[in-house]
Amino acid sequence: MSGAPQASYDAIIVGSGIGGLVCAGYLAASGRRVLVLEQHDVAGGNSQVFRRRGAFEFDVGVHYLGDCGPDGLLPAVLRGLGLADRVRFRELDPDGFDVLRFPGTTVRVPAGWQAYTDRMCAAFPGDADGIRTFTGICARLGAVQRDALLAPSGPGDGPQVPAGAPPRVLRWARRPLAALFAHCALSVRARTALAAQSGNYGAPPSGVDVAGHVAVLDHYLRGASYPEGGGQQLAAALVEALEAAGGELRTRTRVERILVEDGRAAGVRLADGSRVRAPLVISGADYLRTVLDLTGPEHFPPQYVRRARTARMRYPVSVLYAALAPSFPRPVPANLWWHRGWDIDAAYEELSSGRPRSLPFVFVSTASAKDPGAPHTGPPGYHNLQIMSPCAAGFVPGDAVNYRRDPAYRAEKTRMRELLLDAAESALGPVRAHLVHAEYAGALTHQRFTGSSGGTPYGLSRWGRQGARPDHRTPVPGLFVVGQSGRYGSGITGVAISGIQCASHLLRRSLLPEVHAGEVLLSPGLLPARGPGWDALRVSRGAARSALPGLAPIGRPLRPRTVAVGPRPPAEERKETP
Repeated sequence: MSGAPQASYDAIIVGSGIGGLVCAGYLAASGRRVLVLEQHDVAGGNSQVFRRRGAFEFDVGVHYLGDCGPDGLLPAVLRGLGLADRVRFRELDPDGFDVLRFPGTTVRVPAGWQAYTDRMCAAFPGDADGIRTFTGICARLGAVQRDALLAPSGPGDGPQVPAGAPPRVLRWARRPLAALFAHCALSVRARTALAAQSGNYGAPPSGVDVAGHVAVLDHYLRGASYPEGGGQQLAAALVEALEAAGGELRTRTRVERILVEDGRAAGVRLADGSRVRAPLVISGADYLRTVLDLTGPEHFPPQYVRRARTARMRYPVSVLYAALAPSFPRPVPANLWWHRGWDIDAAYEELSSGRPRSLPFVFVSTASAKDPGAPHTGPPGYHNLQIMSPCAAGFVPGDAVNYRRDPAYRAEKTRMRELLLDAAESALGPVRAHLVHAEYAGALTHQRFTGSSGGTPYGLSRWGRQGARPDHRTPVPGLFVVGQSGRYGSGITGVAISGIQCASHLLRRSLLPEVHAGEVLLSPGLLPARGPGWDALRVSRGAARSALPGLAPIGRPLRPRTVAVGPRPPAEERKETP
């Protein structure tokens, strides 16, 4: 294509993660001409799935979601775009949606702050008073933060922790989680249990503020769920809403530059040299890349650029996507947090080296247990699971393009895969003997597919002061941001809220309170029918590319295959849990 200008739009969204798709959907449903540009083959960002061997579909980032009941925030965001009946959520066990396993102790995490408090006090009776103080502060802060989101406070710019909140809440909101642990005089064991699910946001107690910890835990304690059919259902439904409202999605289209003219955003230049004009650009790409690469530091105030260049990211994640044969002898919990020891701070210090000799904790997410009988998870009886751990990158490529052929990278990839399998065997039993598929992905994999700085799915760890994160507005007029690094937190619900809050600002409406109260901006009758063979991955390519060949099918008969793995560690190192 030539560099001649193309048709103009009211808004261009760079990247098709959930935040970008939500923002695009609400702008389109409000009559704006919207274009979403995605470099990958399908939309969805961290909600994407991928398929292997025609039999298994693995979730990249949707392992479970919180607050998905009738009064939930994410269902409200979807309902406002007419998607109430298009995404269904399967509730996980309310008496134990997460299983926390430590040496000699297992704690099932129930829904509800009171039940959670009672369960933790029963497990750690010597810390009961401190636990009650801790959860009392956290529960109140969780309610204040949620109420702030649902308060009709104008054009989507209400504070995350309102000034009218109780002073005790405000005192702790922006202080480190570790400081609240110390204030409550909690033992190392109690601290480890209360932060056992910190892998959900990729930061140790010293690296996350209390408000950030509470935002994640509170939404799970309101009830944990899994989307029926897997994470791609979310993106596909949002693409259907976008296109039904007249918006456009172009996949396999890489943005090379965000254009700034006369001091304000003016559109984008694509990798093929063509330009697309719009007075509004909303970037769902990595925040630091948006500032330093896509837009350019020359367009931002010097202090803003310094903040971007000194910002720190949360931990990346090492993941083993695995499938086990029906011969595996033990039931696999839907969600399992396995900890080798009792010191969460020491665990993160060990992980920060980038080359741990063993993994101090892992999260095992089993899609086949959350969505039993669903064909996308695999043939009947097979276990579809992801074994993951926060882990600093242990390999820095000399060649960012061809690193996958680098012998050092391949050795590190094999080493990390074996560490994840070692931890899985300690958590679950003899996994290696029953593997039918095993595939490793680390920080570089995530960075390659999503463009995230440091390969983390969790966004910024520090943006200036403790707990601070950027707003959806930037110093460049007409340029806005959504996504994992925003003020509304990481995770699917956090980025969805970032998307609707950005749209609220642009439309001068309090959209989240409106849709939570029942407002629907896009009539469900405008959505396309879903016939036999409907495929969320195909829909997520966008209408222009949905019919193209090359999409991996699902549901083929599984052919036997040997999975090459390293030797099992000695029994005294496995420490298998009965």
